[in-house]
Amino acid sequence: MSCSLWEFCRVQELRTVRDYLFHSQKTEPLEEKNQTDNQLSWDTSDWETAWDSGNNKDEEATSALTVEEETMGQSGPWLQDCIVSLSPCSDLLVVAREQKAVFLSAKWRTDDSGREEMNLAVSWTGTLSAEEGECVSSTVCIPLASQKRSSTGRPDWTCVVVGFTSGYVRFYTENGVLLLAQLLHEDPVLRLKCRTYEIPRHPGVTEQLEELSILYPAAMVTIDGFSLFQSLRACRNQVARAAAAGSDVILPPPLAYKKWGLQDMDTIVDHSSVGIMTLCVFDQMKNASILGGFNASVKGSPPAMSQYVTVGGGPYTGFYYAIEGSSQPLLSHVALAVASKLTSALFSAASGWLGWNKNRNEEEALQKQKPKVEPATPLGIRFGLPDSRRHGESICLSPCNTLAGVTDDFGRVTLLDLARGIAIRMWKGYRDAQLGWLQVPEERGEREFSPSASLPRRHALFLVIYAPRRGILEVWGMQQGPRVGAFTVGKHCRLLYAGYRLMGVNSVTSQGWQLHTQQVCLLDPITGVLRTVNIPFHLALSDKKSERAKDMHLLKRLTTILRSREVEPDILESEAKGLLLDIKHPAIKKQALESLLSNKNAPVSCLTNITCTLYDTLKQQDPEEVDTALLQLCSSQLKLLQLYTDIQQLHSAADIEACSENQDSLEGMKDELSRVGPILQRYAQLTSRPSVSFAEDSPDSPLAVQAFLSQMECTEDGELKVIHGAETEWNQLGNFLFWGCLCGKSPLCKVCDTLQQAGISPQQLLSLLLNVWLQREKEVLQKLETVRNLRTLLIALSNMKGAVEESWDPQSVSPWWQQVRSTCIQSHNAAAALLAALVAHSAAKARITSQADSKSEWEAVSLELEQWVVCVHQLEDVLVLQTLLLVPPPQGAAGSAAAQCSIKTLLEGGTGGIADSVSKWVFRHNLTPKRLKEILQKREDEDADDKLEQKAGEEGNEEKEQSQEEKDRTAELLVAVCQRFPHSLSPDLLFANCCWEYVVQWNKDPEEGQCLSWAVEHLKLVSSPHIQLGISTMMWSTFIVKRFSAAAFLMEKVGKAPKDRLCRRDVGMGDKAMTSFLGCCVQLLQILMEVTGVLADSAVEEVSAPELSVEEAWCGAEGPASIAELAIEQRGVHYPLVQHHCLLASLLHATMTFSLKVKPLSLFDRKGKNAFFRDLTTIQLMPSGDMDPGLVYLRQEFLLRVLTGWVQAIDDPSSSASGTGCPPLPSSGPKADWWPSLCLELGSLLQVNPDILRRHLVCELYNQGLDLRAEEVMLEVEDKEVLGSQLLVLTGQRLSYSLLHSQSQTQAAMELLARLPPTLCTWLKAMDPSELRCPLVPLYQTSRLVGRLIEILPENHAQYSLSLHLLEAVEALTTED
Repeated sequence: MSCSLWEFCRVQELRTVRDYLFHSQKTEPLEEKNQTDNQLSWDTSDWETAWDSGNNKDEEATSALTVEEETMGQSGPWLQDCIVSLSPCSDLLVVAREQKAVFLSAKWRTDDSGREEMNLAVSWTGTLSAEEGECVSSTVCIPLASQKRSSTGRPDWTCVVVGFTSGYVRFYTENGVLLLAQLLHEDPVLRLKCRTYEIPRHPGVTEQLEELSILYPAAMVTIDGFSLFQSLRACRNQVARAAAAGSDVILPPPLAYKKWGLQDMDTIVDHSSVGIMTLCVFDQMKNASILGGFNASVKGSPPAMSQYVTVGGGPYTGFYYAIEGSSQPLLSHVALAVASKLTSALFSAASGWLGWNKNRNEEEALQKQKPKVEPATPLGIRFGLPDSRRHGESICLSPCNTLAGVTDDFGRVTLLDLARGIAIRMWKGYRDAQLGWLQVPEERGEREFSPSASLPRRHALFLVIYAPRRGILEVWGMQQGPRVGAFTVGKHCRLLYAGYRLMGVNSVTSQGWQLHTQQVCLLDPITGVLRTVNIPFHLALSDKKSERAKDMHLLKRLTTILRSREVEPDILESEAKGLLLDIKHPAIKKQALESLLSNKNAPVSCLTNITCTLYDTLKQQDPEEVDTALLQLCSSQLKLLQLYTDIQQLHSAADIEACSENQDSLEGMKDELSRVGPILQRYAQLTSRPSVSFAEDSPDSPLAVQAFLSQMECTEDGELKVIHGAETEWNQLGNFLFWGCLCGKSPLCKVCDTLQQAGISPQQLLSLLLNVWLQREKEVLQKLETVRNLRTLLIALSNMKGAVEESWDPQSVSPWWQQVRSTCIQSHNAAAALLAALVAHSAAKARITSQADSKSEWEAVSLELEQWVVCVHQLEDVLVLQTLLLVPPPQGAAGSAAAQCSIKTLLEGGTGGIADSVSKWVFRHNLTPKRLKEILQKREDEDADDKLEQKAGEEGNEEKEQSQEEKDRTAELLVAVCQRFPHSLSPDLLFANCCWEYVVQWNKDPEEGQCLSWAVEHLKLVSSPHIQLGISTMMWSTFIVKRFSAAAFLMEKVGKAPKDRLCRRDVGMGDKAMTSFLGCCVQLLQILMEVTGVLADSAVEEVSAPELSVEEAWCGAEGPASIAELAIEQRGVHYPLVQHHCLLASLLHATMTFSLKVKPLSLFDRKGKNAFFRDLTTIQLMPSGDMDPGLVYLRQEFLLRVLTGWVQAIDDPSSSASGTGCPPLPSSGPKADWWPSLCLELGSLLQVNPDILRRHLVCELYNQGLDLRAEEVMLEVEDKEVLGSQLLVLTGQRLSYSLLHSQSQTQAAMELLARLPPTLCTWLKAMDPSELRCPLVPLYQTSRLVGRLIEILPENHAQYSLSLHLLEAVEALTTED
């Protein structure tokens, strides 16, 4: 809590900066430098203090090292010879010397430790002078505020203002681009200073305007900040536009400035523009009397004046006052520095062509461009501080504009009171001093004990003095305060104090801004470090002997001791005790005690002794002087420490006295425990699988006393209250108090008595006990004797005062037992919750029975026990369900972690919450719909005595594989869950939820086509037509139709089955997944059509929708509607529209399956296209009447290609060549046996003649060599003649191949060809066997085909005789073979 130097930035490449600025100069000789120093220090011998002269000796001793230091490159006093200015935002540093300048900008980088740090790196170097012989004399960096509404206080950009010895003032961007130049006076610029807007801290303070002030040897110019801000923005925009487009230059608005001729002062070297001030009436009358004499008149209202303070010589300090309105602002059109690129290029080129005298023209141009210099308004000095020998060197204005620090050539620093115009303090021994100011706001916590806490925040003012001769940086409190900080920093640093913030800010735009500015920065050129001074506010309150400062020092020392881990407990206790007693201020003493009690290294005995000593000390003091809050804190913490120690001793005691209640306390629970025993055992097996945890998170780790204290607090009436913090801390506290009792390692009765005497409410103890019991479920299930201890603890807690109300009527609900029920209802640890409920039910029943016996009543039925019965029943249901959900899925199955369920989550999940949980489990276990159906049928077939049969079956199956046995056990568990929830898990509801779960999972990853396929399979198993219809409609509208339409439009666009890349881009799945998806769409729409037909038939018989019921114990479910309820509420669909979509789905599926080229939507007319992808419940205008023949032809061609594709897919040469019968076909895929029948169905819907399709199929089958299948289909063909003509050509092609085109032509075949009739021979030669896909067909098959031809062709057919000739030829060939 003392002053500190804080490093916030580093300047990189200082060697580069130095080399660039000084590369033309050599280091001056050391002897000359020493001589100069001696000359300048002639007047210090008389009044320098002893330590100052000592420093001078040190300086002489170290001067011999100067040459060595300077050879290092980055050292030496070179920075003192440069003009240095830093932006108040610390993001831009300008170093200039003579004509050159270097700009360094902020860059963020990550250091080795991963921490972000800011660096200043060179961003621009160059020459700034534009006229011959001029040098840089002053610079200032002004950050300009952003005008965007989203700005939070960071500058938009920073303008660099540079003053030159020629009198010019030029404005640059951060990148060195000249924005504008202004010649305001023809003398050298001495100083540039800026003032920006500050929010007034008090109502009476005059609001100051922004301005830039420029000092010349005998004049001063002030530029209005608003005008400057607008001009700079306009110039920057114009420069950017001109650089980008070469456009014409637009002159910015003129700068408004005032120019004062400062009179009556010999030399002026620095100035400060204090701002506008208004005199009080007394000062106004005093000034009027001094200036105007006895008869002077006084105006009614005091005039507003601008105050300027200058330093120099004759007088040493001058005070000037300019009355507002006495001088009108001058308007000067600035000369924009950036011209059009085109103009300058043409000018330079023309000058070369025409052979002008370049130098002469340049001089003329300069004379023409030289702006007019306005005369200054004379301003006389009001008064000054005359000191003929003293010459001022610099003045630094305080942030509050009331004080100023002045340095002079006598090595003095003088503090001026600007309002009174007097020097109020002086420091000596600070030659070449550099000054800065720090204004520190009061911390929020400082004013808690102050009587003026409601007033605005106070600010403390400190003067920072850097003495380079001594290499020391000092901080002094204002106005007459002591030195509060001193730092040894080196002799070559620069103290950078801006004294302003962002320009362009006003009282409206600055609301809510956090201005990130540093007030004072110290730049060390040797290390390149930028540091700022941190000063606590309290240092301004009093001197070194302040009790508060001493207390803060003691607190800091105590904190250091506590942080040290190597201190012995005895030493820690003695040190901390001494420091705590030495602290005087009650608030700091309280803070010290709190930090001690929260320290993890301090043992309990140490904390107890220290707190006890402090408490005794406070008790011995006068009661009126003792802080009550501190005394109460000591008392409460002592009580807590004693409780902690007592509990710890009870748990570690060797002798444990068993309570009398422990004996036979579970007599009434044996039946219930034996009933739930098997499921508890199975649950324990599933939860006992090994898991990874961190040692520090172990519940067995001891509770630190600091954690105990942080969770307990004392109330005003002396009782203890437990603070419910983080869950882990709550668990640790419960373990500390009760786990030893539950395990039987601690005396239960003594622990309960101790806690009761401490004053902790039984309700909080009950909450902690139940929390421990539920969290440590695994250990509880392994040690069932803990149940007996839980019952004892529960009875002991319920017997405490304030637990169960004495006036409690058993016919009403007790808040005590309701708390137990609420905890069990919310718990996800089903087994522990059930055991706790059984114990609490038993305890409550015993208490009610004892009350009833005492009142001699014969009936002990109560509302309380009824609620316990319901709660126990629900917990048993939850335990069985949770056991099922914990069964691990087979390896490789999809899904996430097992779901956690409780009574609360099931009730909040609505009536469908249970079925939803089981459906998610079915998905995780990858149960096929067929397997789920088998399990559910087994459940329906079971009787009440099935459990015995199951046990006998389990014994007989011991020899089977372990995995099969596990599957059987899982199936039995599922059956058991379904028996506990007969209504919520009825087959229809379970199948419906499984269907929905699978389609939801498919929607997450459409590549998993199996999920959608199984969703449809589950949907088929739903027996209720109402639920089936609703689920189908919701599936279609929610998940299917969007992708389905995308697939249709994609195929229409590409005109064929799209490739994998296009499918992924437009539909979101690959081509194979899309084929499966379209097949599922066909099945889904077929289900919709079937169920719509069933419901249409049942409407006549008035079959009502099924009633969805819930188990009696679960009637209180409140939550979202179940899937089945939503399904029943769905409206019926329009059958023709569903059929229309089913038709399109079939076409798309066929296109993808057989990779056909077609535009599917083009197979429909305008009405048909418009009806697609509409809501299935609406009635649309459907196609009717005869279709356009061209459209029918396209449809026919498509169906024929489908049949061709199917025939090619089913071709199996091995089976067709050797077998006498047809091999069986699969039920799905391109080889599925239902494709021909589907094509015939589609043909009837698309108005295509089915006989054409059958004839084509027969020909394709024969063409493929599948004669047996062709003969089966031939029986259904109606027009045999046309078929006969088509097959005759096919037979000719086969025979032509055998006789003319076969590779193995025999002599017999050639002779047979010669014996054939000429007409047949010519006809065979005209045949083209290349059209046959399977020309190598056995002759006996061709012979059967010719026989079929003769059968189906009538004798009067034109080609009947040709068929007879073919028969003869085939028989002859067969005979030859």
